[in-house]
Amino acid sequence: MSIETLSHQLIELYDKVSSWEYSVVKDSGLSPAQMHTIEIIGHRKNLRMKELAEKLGVTTGTLTMGVDKLEKIGLVERKPHDTDRRSYFVVLTSKGEKMFEEHHRFHEDFTREVSAELTNSDVETLTILLGKVLEKM
Repeated sequence: MSIETLSHQLIELYDKVSSWEYSVVKDSGLSPAQMHTIEIIGHRKNLRMKELAEKLGVTTGTLTMGVDKLEKIGLVERKPHDTDRRSYFVVLTSKGEKMFEEHHRFHEDFTREVSAELTNSDVETLTILLGKVLEKM
C-alpha cells in the first residue's frame, strides 16, 4: 500500500464522515460547526473560551460569535471562572445536554455500523493506529 493510496482513503473517509455528519445534523436546526461545538463541550464539560477555540481550531473572536448564537437558543451558557475574572467557562444547559446526548448516540450507532464486519482484534488495532495518527495532528 502506498502513501498515495492512504491519502486517497483518508480523503474519502473525511468526505464520507462529513456527509454523514451533515445528514444527521440538518434536522437539528444547527450547523455542523455548531453541533461540533456542542459535542466538544459535552465531552469535556467545563472549557474556557480559549480552550474551546483551540479544540475547534478557530479564533476566540470567531468562537465568541458562535457561542453567542448557541447561548441565544438556550444550548450553552457562560459561567465566570472562579479565580480568573477575565475568563469564562462555556457549559451546556440542560437543553444542550439533551442535544449532545442524542447526537452522541448517533456517533455510537455510526461506529457500531461501520465496524460491524470487523473482529474485536481489528477494532483494537484500528483504535491503536487511529490514536497514533491523532497524536501527530
